[in-house]
Amino acid sequence: MTKLSSTQIAWRAAQDIADGAYVNLGIGFPEMVAKFQPPGRQAIFHTENGILGFGEAPAAGAEDWDLINAGKKAVTLKPGTAFFHHADSFAMVRGGHLDVAILGAYQVAQNGDLANWSTGPKGVPAVGGAMDLVHGAKRVAVITEHVTKDGKPKLLDACTLPLTGVGCVTRVYTSLAVVDIQDGHFVLREKLPQISLDELQSLTGATLHLDGAVADLIVPEL
Repeated sequence: MTKLSSTQIAWRAAQDIADGAYVNLGIGFPEMVAKFQPPGRQAIFHTENGILGFGEAPAAGAEDWDLINAGKKAVTLKPGTAFFHHADSFAMVRGGHLDVAILGAYQVAQNGDLANWSTGPKGVPAVGGAMDLVHGAKRVAVITEHVTKDGKPKLLDACTLPLTGVGCVTRVYTSLAVVDIQDGHFVLREKLPQISLDELQSLTGATLHLDGAVADLIVPEL
């Protein structure tokens, strides 16, 4: 089945970030979103270890390993970049000063519950700062594959893994669709034109509701 690549999912999520927004990107896959800011827009990126307004990754071999984000990736400095204590960084998060947090997920429930860590042998060993981000940011979005590697839905009636946050997610960007969470339901906004609504529903673990026309999910070749 045709689906979006991780890069294309990240591109689509980036299109909804407003100019000047304060944004935290989760470790790993969500960090890719920073590469695809639309022309004429510039987000201000925050990282939990205490940097605000950092720039792109440096060229290979030019890294300064004293300058890293929360995922231990090297970053560059921009004019106005600010450094602060780890505790002050989380005060920003908990104080509601972030406009957007974009995270990965193992599972998302139709009421907005998020599970993005696991106690299993291959799981993320602790919930970490995500539990603060999901309730401190003004908007929480998720980027993820629509199904697991063995074909099981990741969008569910209810999460079965330990929760990161309750009722916190408002939009999910998947490899097949863009889905909003509204009034305790999944509301389908966009889907790949190659997949029918019935096919998409069969890969989703809860009912997809419609609220007007469903747009085609169109992204560039990346």
